[in-house]
Amino acid sequence: MDVFCSDLSLTSAPVNLPRGVQMLDLSRNQVQNLTQETLSYHTGFRHLNLHGNKIHFIQPGLFKDMTDLKVLDLSRNHLNVFAHSKTNIGLLAAVKSLDLSSNGLYTGMSDYFLANSPSLENLSLNSNSITKVSQNTFSGALSLSRINLHNNVILEIEDGAFDSLDNLAELDLSKNSITCITDFNLCNLKMLNLSKNSMELFQSTRSIDRFQLTCLDLSENKMLYFPLLPQNNVLEYLDVSRNRLQSVNVTGNPETHISVFFNHLKYVDLSYNQLKSLPETFFYCMGSLEVLNVSHNCISSFSLTNKRLLQSVKVINLSHNSLQSLTFGENTLQSLEKLHLQGNDLAVLDPQTFQRLPSLNHLQLQQNNLKICPSDPDIQDCVFFGSIPNLLFLNLSENNLRTVPPNAFHNTSLTLLDLSMNPGLDTDKRSLTGLENSLVHLLLRENNLSGLNTDLSSLRSLKRIDLSTNQLTTLPTWNKESSIESLNLQNNNLVTIEYNTMLTLERSLKTLYMGSNPLSCCRNLDFLHMVQHSALVVPDIETVTCVHEEYPEPVKIEMVTKEMCHSAGMRNYSIVALIILLVSLIALGLLVTCLRARKQKHRRNFRA
Repeated sequence: MDVFCSDLSLTSAPVNLPRGVQMLDLSRNQVQNLTQETLSYHTGFRHLNLHGNKIHFIQPGLFKDMTDLKVLDLSRNHLNVFAHSKTNIGLLAAVKSLDLSSNGLYTGMSDYFLANSPSLENLSLNSNSITKVSQNTFSGALSLSRINLHNNVILEIEDGAFDSLDNLAELDLSKNSITCITDFNLCNLKMLNLSKNSMELFQSTRSIDRFQLTCLDLSENKMLYFPLLPQNNVLEYLDVSRNRLQSVNVTGNPETHISVFFNHLKYVDLSYNQLKSLPETFFYCMGSLEVLNVSHNCISSFSLTNKRLLQSVKVINLSHNSLQSLTFGENTLQSLEKLHLQGNDLAVLDPQTFQRLPSLNHLQLQQNNLKICPSDPDIQDCVFFGSIPNLLFLNLSENNLRTVPPNAFHNTSLTLLDLSMNPGLDTDKRSLTGLENSLVHLLLRENNLSGLNTDLSSLRSLKRIDLSTNQLTTLPTWNKESSIESLNLQNNNLVTIEYNTMLTLERSLKTLYMGSNPLSCCRNLDFLHMVQHSALVVPDIETVTCVHEEYPEPVKIEMVTKEMCHSAGMRNYSIVALIILLVSLIALGLLVTCLRARKQKHRRNFRA
């Protein structure tokens, strides 16, 4: 018994609505006055959607007889006009969800809709123009458990504005103009979103009461200090990213240390701040932490030597800082799986740094200045990447690498290796030894490679290889056991693509990128025929061209035919044959002339 009448330019509900309709969708129509007549005198609705109309008048008491109405959506109308009349809409006896968003409501106007809403649990007032939340704003809706005030202009929240809402579990105050929260005391609240405000301070009341808050979002504010949170808390998610934090001290004064225990905290985000250091003491009370994000700060050194700290952490993101020093003590971070260190200044590390992390499987190191150690243990100005048994993902792009020594990744299970954007990179024939059965993705783009010393045919599991933007003139060789599915050859110097090599790959190859190469049309006929008539996908085929001597502009490979080259060959043969014939005729003429001259001379001598 659901009736959908959206987008029909209606000014009221259809007059022939059947009895017993439970849901009526009149959204995005032209309803202006909401009365009993507008709704065809039906009162049995459970769900009424009037979103996106032009409603500026509601008949007082319209909903008092709708004892089954649970969901009422009045969003995106002109209810500010109705509120100016200072008339209550009356009893909302059973309504549990009310949406008043995008109605141009000012401070105090919501009172006329909430004055008698005893069952209301979910309220949305987002995208209005409310500047103040007063003590009596929600006095007529004491059962509220979720309030959405996102995207208003809230500057002030009166003391006790939410205190009477014992069931309030979720409160969204994001994207407003709140400058500070002091004496936060909502013990029953579970989720609080204060992101995108102008917050400079967040402080909880000093209380031994247990706070139920599990998720707190303070991102995109102007906070200088770490928030002062309840001592007795069960917080699991804390986001203080995109603020102005210069210290993780809650007062900004290093001599005044206030300890708050975060025994349940699993996720903390401090990214995009101005932190210069992150002391080990900060983690003393975070026994359950799983994800730590401190990317995009100004941290120059990170050290963890106490093996009892961060025992549960799985992800650490230190990317885009100013790291020059990184130290992990023995038996620390035993559960760490992902480590993000990209965009730092790392050049010298303890060669065994990553061998101390037994669970590490994902390591991001691009945009640093690290060198890869060979198997010689006496070398100290490089990093070992072998013997990390669980390592699956390693990114070493943009490290100014010059060489990849033999056995550089032995005793690992790498499935993805990125060595891109290291111009002049020299690889040894045995650089990838040990990865024969594990490596699936290999990225070598933008390395200025003119050839490959590494034997790729031995990598039996390799499925995707990126060789784009190099100086390759020939393809690597592969055997019939190859499992290559995707090959990127864009932006190289390939004139011919060996047909036998591609024939070897044809069994497994599914995707080929080959644009921006000086391909010859007529020297690649067999290969081009394969591309045109096989199931091979060339995503950039519209831009793939080849050079034909009889055409002033490059030719799209889709347009190349054997006849184009055969006719050109025949014309060339005819021209050569004509030239040979002309030369032969000239030679014959010269020979005849010479013979005649000798015969005449002989006759003169005879007569003499």
